[in-house]
Amino acid sequence: MKRLTEQEGNILASIARRAISQYLNTARRIPAPEVSQRLREKRGVFVTLNRMEGGRKTLRGCIGYPLPTMPLIEATIGAAIGAAVEDPRFPSVDPSELDRIQVEVSVLTPPETISEGERRKLPRLVRVGIDGLIIERGFNKGLLLPQVPVEWGWNAEEFLGQTCIKAGLPTTSWLEKDVRIQRFQAQIFEETEPGGQIEERPSGAEGC
Repeated sequence: MKRLTEQEGNILASIARRAISQYLNTARRIPAPEVSQRLREKRGVFVTLNRMEGGRKTLRGCIGYPLPTMPLIEATIGAAIGAAVEDPRFPSVDPSELDRIQVEVSVLTPPETISEGERRKLPRLVRVGIDGLIIERGFNKGLLLPQVPVEWGWNAEEFLGQTCIKAGLPTTSWLEKDVRIQRFQAQIFEETEPGGQIEERPSGAEGC
């Protein structure tokens, strides 16, 4: 799948901030603007909000759609609002916080299954800092973006184990044959500061 341009990434991150601001202030969802055909393609996307204080950033919310089920521009708006008010780990963002919150948009490639073959060799197929992971068994499902293992200093095996934990499964569940494991990659666009310039960056940094 063709990568987005920096301009297209700028549009997504700008729309994400605008969607959050309007929803927090009016409880209304902004309509999707007219955009290029590529931004109307069905893509998975996550929006991450980081609170900036004293030169440090801490996660404030992260919601997204791992599968390409809706147009990217629509998914970005939904994920942005979700990150602000639906992440169960945090209270809803207050409008007064927005000038301290950095917006980050991660556009995903379609997930591919990598769980075939001998399970103990699976860490060799996980590229830390490049791949994100989805682990699933029954109703249990967990996803971690490519940014996460770099932030925490995990190796591939630790990344697999932590994704199991995110799914509500034991750490070593990735070794079990009935557990489905998928990987994906992300193209990331973030504000350099709250409301500031938007840049594309490598996936190996902070995320949800």
